[in-house]
Amino acid sequence: MTSNPTSRDYNKASVLEVVLSRAPLTRNEVIELTGLSKATVSRAVEELRADGFVADGGVDAVTGRGRRSTYLDVPGTTGHVAGVSFGVVTTGVLVADLRGREVHHVVVPTPNHDEAGAAAEWLAGLIGETAAAARGPLRQIVVAVPGLVRDGTEIFGPARSMKIFTGSGLHRAVADLVDAPVLLDSDANASLLGILAEDAGIRNAALFNVSSVLNFAGCTDHELARGRTPAFGGIGVLCAGVGQETLDGLMSARGLLKFARGRGLELTRVEELWRGRRDDAARAGVLDAFTTAIVTATSAVAVTLDPETVYFAGRLCPLVEEVLPEVRSRLDRILPAAPEIKTVTQEVGLSTARGAVFACLALAQDRLRDAVLGARSQRAEHSAPAF
Repeated sequence: MTSNPTSRDYNKASVLEVVLSRAPLTRNEVIELTGLSKATVSRAVEELRADGFVADGGVDAVTGRGRRSTYLDVPGTTGHVAGVSFGVVTTGVLVADLRGREVHHVVVPTPNHDEAGAAAEWLAGLIGETAAAARGPLRQIVVAVPGLVRDGTEIFGPARSMKIFTGSGLHRAVADLVDAPVLLDSDANASLLGILAEDAGIRNAALFNVSSVLNFAGCTDHELARGRTPAFGGIGVLCAGVGQETLDGLMSARGLLKFARGRGLELTRVEELWRGRRDDAARAGVLDAFTTAIVTATSAVAVTLDPETVYFAGRLCPLVEEVLPEVRSRLDRILPAAPEIKTVTQEVGLSTARGAVFACLALAQDRLRDAVLGARSQRAEHSAPAF
């Protein structure tokens, strides 16, 4: 026999949602944030405590007379998640509890892999090592990659050195090795998620990840925009406005290095464009082309998505910062209202992994809420909801 969730179930889910997002906090704070009565909150807390989803986390400091309030928290035994930044050069893994508090992280060089299975074994081992100190089950893994991703499983257009991961082979291989749901996403989406998690006031924004490949992400009303096909986000194939060059050919590390060499610059690494001599005429020509590409890409996004802010993240950010004054000047001349443009300071391998953790938390917390709402039709009176 099944039954629909009752108002009591929804109240319990509301209390859980507040604890997951705000813990540690007192019952009085839960009452204020949910708008529920003291009795309703107390009953929900006791049920969640019995389920193992809420625990006492200390007492507050009271000045003057009055009874101290016990803080409510999410116990570590509820589980943990792992966000992964699987990059061409660096891989980062960050493990956090279901409240989003870091347990441990590692950042290591990405080794060369000949096939997806070997890469999956390496990733699974790295996740396991990073999560060694975590308590409870692993609830979710999100792996951010330098490429486009469809349906959380299939990779399109990855960086050249990661072409072997085109398709769904990497997802299948990782999923077979770990006891948790696995989702793939683009590094741009993970980077933008990290920004959104830190600033709830952002409504409409776009982000260009200018690293090994050019990747794009956007959000509307604080929610990531997801496309119907792999074409969505593939802005790198568009013309850059410089000869026959594409945006990826000028706004990715690999493409810009190739372009600079073709203009006579003897570079070993793309970083030499901003770390070497700055009075070279050939360099000035490369920077002008780079500037034109940024203006073209930002204009295309501005007239279609109308973002308030356009962010740039990734390896080429030092060069973006150098040309930003000219970019802003050109945009002001061609657009009636240009978006604000910002570069994002990132910790290599870690910032994108942190964004992947936020994706993990949203998925795991939604499943936990659904488990609480569906528990009445699934269990005996005093057993915890299956999660």
